Amino acid sequence: MILGRVAGSVVSTIHHSIIDGRKLLLAERLDQNGKPTGGYLIALDGIGAGRGETVLILDEGSGARQILDDPAAPVRSIVVGIVDEVSLGPA
Repeated sequence: MILGRVAGSVVSTIHHSIIDGRKLLLAERLDQNGKPTGGYLIALDGIGAGRGETVLILDEGSGARQILDDPAAPVRSIVVGIVDEVSLGPA
């Protein structure tokens, strides 16, 4: 799982039919403290996340395909949750 912040969306005129009607989101990777790490990834929006929201991203193809209920879907990353708060316990 990856913690990320939605930076925007990605538009594609030619894509696989599994993408039809779904958004592709550009997400900035965050560390456990919510600070940007400098990396970005593109993830399929599975929940209706919007720009600026902190999200939880499943970055593992098999799990993403299970969520989509399509074993042949060409998807690796999918947004699976909107994060309200991150709380770290003592180390």
